[in-house]
Amino acid sequence: MTDHGAGPALAEHAAGPASRPRRAVGGVLGVLTAPVGAAYLAVAGVLLGPLLPWPRVGPRARKAWYGGAARLAGVERARRAAWFGDRFPAHYRAEDRKLLRYLARRTGAGLVAGLVLGLIGFGLVLAVLLAAGVLRGTLSAVDLLGQVLLGGVLLFLAVQGLASLAALDARMARDCFGPSEAELLRHRITELADSRAAVLHAVDAERRRIERDLHDGVQQRLVALRLLLGRARRGGDPRRTDELLRQAHREAAEVLTELREVAWRVYPSALDTLGLDEALAGLAERCPVPLRVRCTAAGPLPGPVLTAAYFVVSECVTNAAKHSAAGRVEVAVERSAERLTVRVEDDGRGGADPAGGGLSGLRGRVAALDGTLTVHSPAGGPTVVTAELPCG
Repeated sequence: MTDHGAGPALAEHAAGPASRPRRAVGGVLGVLTAPVGAAYLAVAGVLLGPLLPWPRVGPRARKAWYGGAARLAGVERARRAAWFGDRFPAHYRAEDRKLLRYLARRTGAGLVAGLVLGLIGFGLVLAVLLAAGVLRGTLSAVDLLGQVLLGGVLLFLAVQGLASLAALDARMARDCFGPSEAELLRHRITELADSRAAVLHAVDAERRRIERDLHDGVQQRLVALRLLLGRARRGGDPRRTDELLRQAHREAAEVLTELREVAWRVYPSALDTLGLDEALAGLAERCPVPLRVRCTAAGPLPGPVLTAAYFVVSECVTNAAKHSAAGRVEVAVERSAERLTVRVEDDGRGGADPAGGGLSGLRGRVAALDGTLTVHSPAGGPTVVTAELPCG
């Protein structure tokens, strides 16, 4: 199996509406194609089967066998799409063995369905003969009641059998022309493992950044504050001492401001007390470039979604201010149905690397919530980052 998509592209598309008469015609066509598949498997098995073990002709025989099976499976796929409204992933390609297994199972189910339809037709003939006997008066009431009860039970069993065979046909088509349950599960496990690794990487990077901010910023200012206080303590000139104390006071105020900024980068307490819109408003006040925020996310949101949405905006705004030479940034947060959409656009020079440390960390944070993050940043700009987060 090869798949050129990722994530949701693996999932099957929903089936379109199809009326019962249309599905009935599609089922009858499936019964008619079953003998063709059976004949192909029988003839190909007799003619090509003995050639498969031979090294020289085996690969060509196998290719011919699988090629014919693929064409017949394509006919069945077209039948399901035309008469049942099924929609399958366009880029999904099943393995050759999987197509062959599907054709064998589908042929068997079609032949059994044909047998059941034949029994129903035979029952209709018997019903006509029974009606004729009633009109001629050759059947007693007891015989008529027994025949009706027996025919009704057999008809019920036949209809239930056809319904089960129709469900089996649909399930086999989904398993063949779309990813199977096992494939979806393996893909989901891979996604979870990747998102877990990305989250761990993002957490480690965030810790290193916090340590760097504390070391290069707050710690240096505290050292400077300690030196100022030490000089003031040792000074003998009252005016000089007073000046040193005023400098120490200003340095202490700047330390408090920087500590507050670091705390906001770790986790903004306004998210818990005031909500996402107020937290983004506070971010706009501290942003070095003009930041316009439009937040229409009505109703309560889960805590992890609030945190992820805030950090998506915060990281994108920081990148725009530091790296893109942006003159303005616009943020739109909207909630539709069960998804929260966060869109950040700046008018900078573009060229943002989606695999960069900051954006890859955001992608891991969003993916851990089963969300998606897309980055569109052509050279020359603008850069648009869109995150979609499930909030149901």
